[in-house]
Amino acid sequence: MKIPQRIRGLILTLLAVNTAHAYEAEKVTSGLNVPWGLAYIDDSTMLITERNGAIKHINLVTGKHQTLAEIPNVWVKGQGGLLDVTLSPFDETKIYVTYSKSINGKGVTTLASAKYRNEALSGWEDVFVSISQTDTSRHFGSRITFDNNSLYFSIGDRGERENGQNTMNHAGSILRLNPDGSTPKDNPYVNNKAILDEIWSYGHRNPQGLFFDHKSQRLWSIEHGPRGGDEINLIKKGSNYGWPITSHGKEYWGPVSVGEATEREGIESPVKVYIPSIAPGSLVLYRGERFPELKGKLLSGALKLTHINIVTLNNEGKAIAEDRILSDLGERIRDIEVSPEGEIFFSTDNGNLYKLKR
Repeated sequence: MKIPQRIRGLILTLLAVNTAHAYEAEKVTSGLNVPWGLAYIDDSTMLITERNGAIKHINLVTGKHQTLAEIPNVWVKGQGGLLDVTLSPFDETKIYVTYSKSINGKGVTTLASAKYRNEALSGWEDVFVSISQTDTSRHFGSRITFDNNSLYFSIGDRGERENGQNTMNHAGSILRLNPDGSTPKDNPYVNNKAILDEIWSYGHRNPQGLFFDHKSQRLWSIEHGPRGGDEINLIKKGSNYGWPITSHGKEYWGPVSVGEATEREGIESPVKVYIPSIAPGSLVLYRGERFPELKGKLLSGALKLTHINIVTLNNEGKAIAEDRILSDLGERIRDIEVSPEGEIFFSTDNGNLYKLKR
């Protein structure tokens, strides 16, 4: 007997709820300063960015941490500072980092790289300095992910809504670059003088989660809406995601809809909308073996609603169920990192690094 889609979705939700209570957070270390980005190196090593400008080495066995570098010219203000960190899939000795760089008293979302060997960093250099400078302290993005050959990173609208549709700067966009910071020749707008070459998609508000799933060859993003209207988006080459023309959120000053509509022709609609907002801080699509019940699902750290958000997808990439775990922890969950063996680590704004257990 074929089970109707609606009933299947309900069964999946109930199964998720039944397993949710089995999860626990095992503390690895504490005493960090807003650990914004995590990069798993090996079974005993993780690199962490602190928003105040430090890159730290964590011993995952002992929990001890030490400062590897204090990055100069970091614009630490509001949401700005030292942001994401990730290990390059193209060079096992290289890391990439995003940060808000101080240029003439303004913050600019910047991609940098460095060599990591034997618990030491060297050769720090800016790979790409975006056109996104403002003196506002909001909406820097900024996560990094990779496809088979290229690097993507996200930049928020910098608190200036019109940037979402302004394609002559990089704010409010997801960029695609070669590993050396140059522009891939097959980017969607390389022959369009009205849109910057590096832009892969635009119309974003503040995408703080970005993940390329190699199995499905899909690029996923999660971004902050205003008051309500956080979005999960399936990112397509050369697409407009609507901000601030379309939004499911409300104005902060009253019950007035943001934008002109929730949907519009020529604008990609979200896969999932959160009302009220969960305030997403990160995004991964789990493919590991350690937690088979999570395989193929999107995991996001929630800041405002303090939990790990789990979204079940169907084969077409549509969201069909949602679950929330670790709500009782009561901490703003910032970044989620999955090891090659499928272990799940996550950081919180309280300064803690945890490992998921059940």
